[in-house]
Amino acid sequence: MPHPAESTHWYKRTGEPAYTVVGKNGIERPTTLRDAQKDNLIPSVTTIMQETARPGLQNWIIDQAILSCLTMPLKEGESEGDYIPRLKADSKEQARRAAEKGTQIHAWVQTGFIGEEIAPEGVRYYESALKCLLDACGAVKWHCEKSFATHRYGGKVDLYSDGIVVDIKTTEKDLATIKTWDNHSMQLAAYEVGLGDDRKKCGILYIHVLTAESKIIWLDEKEIDRGWAMFEALTDFWYSKTGL
Repeated sequence: MPHPAESTHWYKRTGEPAYTVVGKNGIERPTTLRDAQKDNLIPSVTTIMQETARPGLQNWIIDQAILSCLTMPLKEGESEGDYIPRLKADSKEQARRAAEKGTQIHAWVQTGFIGEEIAPEGVRYYESALKCLLDACGAVKWHCEKSFATHRYGGKVDLYSDGIVVDIKTTEKDLATIKTWDNHSMQLAAYEVGLGDDRKKCGILYIHVLTAESKIIWLDEKEIDRGWAMFEALTDFWYSKTGL
């Protein structure tokens, strides 16, 4: 099951994704702000959240750059002007591979939850996620990739059950000490409101890239309320900035 990368996404007012459009040349391409203005589309939760700093992601990017420095020493006679671009290229490549791996794990897990056959190498990730959620929530029926739209934004929820919203994140960090960030509370709050006015149990399901271990962290109502206040302010900023 394909899972779109986290980039600039758009939704129709009906809640249907509008990630791409067919250009004048007949070729499909990513939807742009101009397309959104013409077709009366709304931005995704993740598109709006690109306007805010993400400390966890920034620290990870810095780590990749440091690792590139450690594994790619300066060559004899190599100038700084040549060395730095080489380090940047290597760091970006490592980040690209890590992002692809995370997207693949994400897709394997969701494929399992909708009852389709998973590639053999993805089974352990799905089984780990399933056991974690079964222990935490009991035998509930999960809906995957549930899309929605409000008058200001749209989105697609990784896993949803009656009264429960779960977003999947992959990580290489120690699950014993891992935590959530402000962007997680904003995202979950936006999903909660987008799915309806009633209160929901909101959590981040972490899946370890290397070990396939899973851990869910639930955010309390105070965190979600704070996340919603931040997301509303960020949405105001996004609309003012883009002029949509």
